[in-house]
Amino acid sequence: MEGNKQVFRSIDEYILQFSPAVQEKLNGLRKLIKESAPDAEEKISWQMPTFVFHGNLVHFAAHKKHIGFYPGASGIDAFKDKLSQYKGSKGAVQFPLDEPLSDELIKEIVRFRVAENKTEAEKKLKKKK
Repeated sequence: MEGNKQVFRSIDEYILQFSPAVQEKLNGLRKLIKESAPDAEEKISWQMPTFVFHGNLVHFAAHKKHIGFYPGASGIDAFKDKLSQYKGSKGAVQFPLDEPLSDELIKEIVRFRVAENKTEAEKKLKKKK
């Protein structure tokens, strides 16, 4: 285990470690998520800013040349056509730091994840009854 690894206790603390330009992007992304998922709770998970609503909703993290946005495999798959211009993987997309964030697309993905998590939570509740 690395001895010098910083441990973050809040999203604010996480964001403050970056340059003002990156902080602005991260705060913008955070605002988009909050607007699209007003009932979601913020926390740090895997040392990344995380939003939770009936389970993990989305995570994000700043990297050297991009902001990683992690809506899970379903969030990526549902928007694969709209995300095709970005690098990514099964559960992540990379938004380049030198380009504006895709605000409307991010909001769509977050709303999709909210609906998905809500549906899953309702299914689990019905099974318990």
